Amino acid sequence: MNHKKSAILGGLLALTIASSPSWAAVSSSEASRLGKDLTPFGSIKAGNESGTIPEWTGGLTVPPAGYKGSGQHHIDPFPNDEVLFTINASNKDQYAEHLTDGVMAMFETYPTSFRIPVYKSRRTHAVPEWVAENTRENAVQAEIVGKGEGLKGAYGGYPFPILSGNDEQKAWQVIWNHLTRWRGISGTRRSSEVAVQSNGDYSLVTSQQEAFFNFYNPEADESELDNIIFYYISFTQSPPRLAGSAILIHETLNQIISPRNGWGYNAGQRRVRRAPNLGYDSPIASADNLRTADDSDIFNGALDRYDWTYEGLKEVYVPYNNYRIGEKGTRYSEILGMSHINPDLTRWELHRVHVVEATLKKGARHIYGKRRFYVDEDSWNTILLDQYDGRGELWRVTMGIAKNYYELPGVWTVLDVYHDLQARRYHVLGLDTEEPNTRVLTDDIPNKRYYSPASLRRRSVR
Repeated sequence: MNHKKSAILGGLLALTIASSPSWAAVSSSEASRLGKDLTPFGSIKAGNESGTIPEWTGGLTVPPAGYKGSGQHHIDPFPNDEVLFTINASNKDQYAEHLTDGVMAMFETYPTSFRIPVYKSRRTHAVPEWVAENTRENAVQAEIVGKGEGLKGAYGGYPFPILSGNDEQKAWQVIWNHLTRWRGISGTRRSSEVAVQSNGDYSLVTSQQEAFFNFYNPEADESELDNIIFYYISFTQSPPRLAGSAILIHETLNQIISPRNGWGYNAGQRRVRRAPNLGYDSPIASADNLRTADDSDIFNGALDRYDWTYEGLKEVYVPYNNYRIGEKGTRYSEILGMSHINPDLTRWELHRVHVVEATLKKGARHIYGKRRFYVDEDSWNTILLDQYDGRGELWRVTMGIAKNYYELPGVWTVLDVYHDLQARRYHVLGLDTEEPNTRVLTDDIPNKRYYSPASLRRRSVR
């Protein structure tokens, strides 16, 4: 497999970017820290002074005994780990310095049921060597274009493993690291999402999702990306009233050149149409409007409606190494509580996170007036997200329930959970423990016509 790397943009892409303001990457001497005092992906290699966050020693790269390959529900590599202590409404103030406002609000909203079991912290994130190599090259070449709208000089690795510039520029870099983070090359999954009502009732919406992470195409280079980060397609399979509908996304790398392209297929009308509104705060019907378009994947899409500020690293309890909640055969009814997922199936650990705040620009429109991101220092996943309404009141609390996919290797979420504190409802994305398989991750490079609008109708089956 040829893992190519190029700093050259071709044709119109180079011309357009060259005319836009940008911010340069770090020096070669700074980049030389990667793999030394910094991990290959830019986090602090050392643990903290108290020893509650360990040193990174290479991550989890070898599957546990009995694991037969991608698609099999994961085996917990830490079956003997025990709960160190549990944080709940009665003792939350004791741990407040390591809790987000959103988690504190969950204790206050659900004082008798919400709790977080805290386990030994394990820094399991890892990447293949070719991704680490590309990350080292990106560190001295990657640049933000415009006011956060685009990215150039990067391919096949984290663009900004070492943050630089002012607090606004660092914030953009953190979010772009999240948007382009390592999640493999190609993947498919059949899973369900649910909107849980205040009385605990829910109905499943099941779909087949397929993605090709073009930014990590090992047979391409930057000049061959066609301005696409990833291709994503989702076919709804049930309930019957929604079955056969589909959406297709081409997520763009430089939104100055082209914003996200989206298409939808309506099974009843048997027509493929452009979906220009499939972004920002457009409500997602299958989530019963508890999730916006840019809530998907915790956060996705354009940065242009917010002013961004980087607030530094903080030690926070986050959901990490969650294997129990993804075990095959676990009933959805065991996972889904009345007000939140079953806390006994979750695992929380102390990790360092980058804190980024986004405040809605004057004159811009979005249902969220402010968003506060907590981004894992190792994997660059946004793992917790607090979202505020236009009055400045905390409204929605999002949690990425993360674990290491040791077949990648790398940390990604197993479930994304969206809590609406004002409506006292929540939404869960990614349920698959009642399915025969979980995500199937491969190195396959599909023909890009596979993700074309022309194929959307042909591949949709009611």
